[in-house]
Amino acid sequence: MANIENRKFITLDIYGKNYLSWVLDVKLYLSAKKLRHTIDEDNAASNEERATALIFLRHHIDDDLKYEYLTVENPLELWQNLNDRFEHLKAVVLPKALNDWAQLRFQDIKTVSEYNSTLFKIVS
Repeated sequence: MANIENRKFITLDIYGKNYLSWVLDVKLYLSAKKLRHTIDEDNAASNEERATALIFLRHHIDDDLKYEYLTVENPLELWQNLNDRFEHLKAVVLPKALNDWAQLRFQDIKTVSEYNSTLFKIVS
């Protein structure tokens, strides 16, 4: 339980269900810590910056993913591996969201707060 409290946001699920929001969270956090360049191509990050970014990334992925990418020692390589593994989700999630948006009707939902919640789920 103490491990969860140290995380800045939810970890990346083994199946990538939360990959798109996880990517945004990681990019924002690394940008805030001035480490975003560590996951960009042809970066000139120092070893300390790479180690800090790698520790952060590994801390925010599922344990099974950690074991799978145990030998990866560069945050850029880990970032690209995860991207290759889960990037296809954009092709799956966007059409579903567009369909959900097209099917969303205020009259089908009982309260405004439920409608608002459903709307925000689709948008996110």
